[in-house]
Amino acid sequence: MTEETSTQAEATTPEQEQTSAADQPVSTETAEPSGEDALPEWARKELAKVRGEAANYRTRLRDAESKLGEAKDPAEIEAAVAELKAQNAELERSILRSSVARRHELPDDLADALRGEDEAALEAHAKVLAKYVPAPLPPSLGGGLTPDDGDGEMDPRKLARLTRR
Repeated sequence: MTEETSTQAEATTPEQEQTSAADQPVSTETAEPSGEDALPEWARKELAKVRGEAANYRTRLRDAESKLGEAKDPAEIEAAVAELKAQNAELERSILRSSVARRHELPDDLADALRGEDEAALEAHAKVLAKYVPAPLPPSLGGGLTPDDGDGEMDPRKLARLTRR
């Protein structure tokens, strides 16, 4: 039995060494930008917008916590809760407006202009507004080389040699 356990220990030792080597981070120095620098401009703008909204929500939460903490009698607590419910309803309506606008590919300016009390009314208004929003332009359909490509010289013999290979 001792021989079997020592054989098993010897068998697992190289595997453990490979695992520990795999667990260690490999330092690679690349010239590629990382994090937000690697994102395109539109993604950076959207990320900044989302971060701003999240900061707004955090400040609202702190304000609500402070109001509830300062409330001393039931009337003050009820008033703070009613105010929070009103803010919550407005945020839900804003989220609904944004989701309907994105579904119909409306710009952010028109998302704020959507009218309606419920989702069906917002959908109907979004369909009307979507008729007046121009379709996004397709990417360039150039279909090949542009006159600016290359060094400006064309050598027919060189081209013939390249095509024979």
